[in-house]
Amino acid sequence: MKLGVVGLPNVGKSTLFNAITHAGADAANYPFCTIEPNVGVVAVPDERLDKLAALYNSQKVTPAVIEFVDIAGLVKGASRGEGLGNKFLSHIREVDAIVHVVRCFEDENITHVESTVDPIRDIETINLELILADIEAVTRRTDRIKNAARGGADKNAAAEYAFLQKLSAHLEQEKPAGSLPVTEEEKEILDNLFLLSAKPVIYCANISEMDMGAGEEDLPLVKKVREYAAGHGAGTIVVCAKTEEELSQMPPEEQTMFLEDFGLKESGLSKLIKASYSLLGLISYLTAGEKETRAWTIRRGTKAPQAAGKIHSDFEKGFIRAEVVDWETLLECGGLTGAREKGKVRLEGKDYVMKDGDVVLFRFNV
Repeated sequence: MKLGVVGLPNVGKSTLFNAITHAGADAANYPFCTIEPNVGVVAVPDERLDKLAALYNSQKVTPAVIEFVDIAGLVKGASRGEGLGNKFLSHIREVDAIVHVVRCFEDENITHVESTVDPIRDIETINLELILADIEAVTRRTDRIKNAARGGADKNAAAEYAFLQKLSAHLEQEKPAGSLPVTEEEKEILDNLFLLSAKPVIYCANISEMDMGAGEEDLPLVKKVREYAAGHGAGTIVVCAKTEEELSQMPPEEQTMFLEDFGLKESGLSKLIKASYSLLGLISYLTAGEKETRAWTIRRGTKAPQAAGKIHSDFEKGFIRAEVVDWETLLECGGLTGAREKGKVRLEGKDYVMKDGDVVLFRFNV
């Protein structure tokens, strides 16, 4: 999974990126300090892996990972190449979802490109630039296929042309591509366009250290962001990027105490990962043994043979069955042998839909 971290200059985007990846992107107080996208790969925290690895005394533990891409700050006119717009737009096409960092704090020492703090205005500035870029992309595609679509001889081209006309009209109303109702056939066309405004979004409301632990009724800017996100099918998390950066430099035992002092149960990274998995419909199944305990990320609804294919294509081709047990049950039984003896291991076939936290042993023959 690849997430693009975006936002206007000086909203705390690179500070948050530093915190979650320890990659050390330059977070200086001026626009465009992130000239090239910084990339960091983050292990997904998963207590299940640690417990299973301890049970099996595993030689190796391999968590699921998320790739974060810190993309240069965006300004009004990016779709026309203003600021670093063209680079921004090319890099954002490559990500699975967008983490849109929004400034929800006042600080006279940190300048804002629009002079005032207004998270909804900032959100709409970036969203409009994505839509404008998408209009250009749809127009280019329409021009390429209109000759083939004329007369209806090429039914696929004609169907795509009709959909592009509908999509173009939707975008011209300054509505994101992701909000257009589509059929299964149209969805396939839409997916192949790789439009920016069709990507899932998580709004990350960045608050000040002084607001840490405050209820949302006391944070009107955060409330506005959450209401906006809810109305646009997007996710929302609330973080203090500065605090997250401090937290990332502490040893694990101090991190827990630090969070408790603020009345928090988890870090911003943990909240972001959970929100990302939920937004993209992802889950993890597990494999465990002496050699390795590992998490495998799949889409919710994936069946056993396709899940096996994540490990190796031969597992999917020669799939026979899957031996499945819930991770907590496996721990309670002291391992797979104990789980089998107690009748807790299920034998599942090709139609089994994988569940989050399944521990699986695939049987196959090639």
